[in-house]
Amino acid sequence: MENVNLLKRAKDLLRLYDISPKKRLGQNFAVNSGMLQRFVSHASLTEDDVVLEVGPGFGFLTQFLSSKCKKVIAVEIDPQLVRFLRTQLQSLKNIELIECDILKVSFPSFSKVVSAPPYSISSPLLFRLLEQQFEQAVLILQKEFAERLAASVGTKDYGRLTVNIYYRAEVELLDIVPRTMFYPPPDVDSMMVRLKPRAPPFPVDDEETFFGIVKTLFTQRNRKVRNGLISFLHQQHGLTGKKAVELADSTIYSTKRVRELSPEDFGILADELFRKF
Repeated sequence: MENVNLLKRAKDLLRLYDISPKKRLGQNFAVNSGMLQRFVSHASLTEDDVVLEVGPGFGFLTQFLSSKCKKVIAVEIDPQLVRFLRTQLQSLKNIELIECDILKVSFPSFSKVVSAPPYSISSPLLFRLLEQQFEQAVLILQKEFAERLAASVGTKDYGRLTVNIYYRAEVELLDIVPRTMFYPPPDVDSMMVRLKPRAPPFPVDDEETFFGIVKTLFTQRNRKVRNGLISFLHQQHGLTGKKAVELADSTIYSTKRVRELSPEDFGILADELFRKF
């Protein structure tokens, strides 16, 4: 397939089936075959792999995947596209098409994820995926979002998302994907990203406390840790006034800026507070 043919085919299909790309569903169809082939190659697929694809669109990526693996599970929420795909892909016997919201479906078993999901669901999708057992995910995400996943401590992109994902997975930034490789083109460029789930790289006594502290403190990322802890102690434990201030001041890292704490530092801080309660 030539690149220009995928673009022409997408336009023809939109016209033929009277489909308008839905902005609310983040429908930007990948129309560069070279990019799709490179994307699939990053997943190192074998004939034993069962691949999950989120938002197959017109099935261009789905067909590439089908030729490389044992089975493709394609989850699509748009009933118009599902009707098209059932006809378009019926000759490919190793594709299972599920009409559902990926954020609500009960996941079938899969070994890898290869997908260009809608930008709008990137964060909740990642956290849902990382609750499952699989080898790796190769995703096309908004470039700015992807950079936040792998940001260094103290940088402007470093935040709650960075810490939470680091706790669950290894992140590798791969290729930049220009917006021109989609139709209609989105407003921003994208990036291919590889995630490999792993056991937490450091232990914590209580994950609820850890994630709660990360969430609360990053609402005040440029202020001192003590300020965020005062808010956390009030919200989570009902402590106010002098008691909250004294406890916040007594903790490790209290005078550091929130953005200066590494993921491991958040773990140490969470354990200290958990043990005090």
